[in-house]
Formats: sequence, C-alpha cells, structure tokens
Amino acid sequence: MPKSTIKVSALMGETYSTQINCSHPFVIDQPKMAGGNDEGPNPLEIFLASLPACICAIGRIIATQRRIPLRGMEVEVEGDIDKDFLMGKTTEGRAGFTEIRSFIHIDADMTLAEKEAFLKDIAVRCPIADNIKFTSVVLPEIVERQAINN
Repeated sequence: MPKSTIKVSALMGETYSTQINCSHPFVIDQPKMAGGNDEGPNPLEIFLASLPACICAIGRIIATQRRIPLRGMEVEVEGDIDKDFLMGKTTEGRAGFTEIRSFIHIDADMTLAEKEAFLKDIAVRCPIADNIKFTSVVLPEIVERQAINN
C-alpha cells in the first residue's frame, strides 16, 4: 500500500495568531473577545472546515471516476464541544467534539437512493471523516528549533 506523508508547520509568536505554512499559507487566530486579533478562523473552525472540504473533494473524485455529472455540492457542518473542558474549568468530559453533524446537498440527476450510496462511498474514502471516526496515532515530540527547520 503506497503511503504519502503530508506536512504542514505552524509558527506562533506572542499572540494567538498562528501562521500555517503549507502549499497555501494562512493564519489561524482567536476572536478578539477570546484574546486574539481575529486575523483568521480559529482552530475549531479550521478542523470543522476540513470535513466539508474533504467531502466535496472526494465527491468530485468519485463523480469524475464514475462519470457522474455532478453540478456541485453544498455541505454544512456543525459540532458540539465542551468549552469548559478546553478552558480548564472542569476535568469531566473531553476536549474534542462530542458530536459532528453534516448536512449535504448533492446537485446531480440522481435518485435519493443513488445519492445515499454516493454519500456512503464518500464517507468511506474521505480521510478527514476517517480520522474523525477512527483513532490515529498522534506522536508529539519536543525538539529544538533547529530540528524543526530541517
């Protein structure tokens, strides 16, 4: 099984503003009311945004492979999270989303059953959905700054 490694890096200074370096660099921040500069979406929004973007991308890949005339897709995602836990106000619960819901409109000449089968195939092949549903090994490691740049 061929494996690829995807790499991004983040640099945060003295504020919450974090520069993400990847093929299309961007900034992640916190809203002003949370102490940030509101220079970009917050990490939770970025995490949630990756799911509909992946659903759409995998939908396009599958449609192209199967020659399905897909005019477009619209995906809305919402998630429930215990902010008291992530702010350290409680140790009960967990830091992550307890439920993530997605609402998907598929603009194609397909029956409801065909759309449901199409969506099922998307869910199986979407790496973001897979990472949400199943545990991946996360290996944090402290390194000196010079090692990060290599």
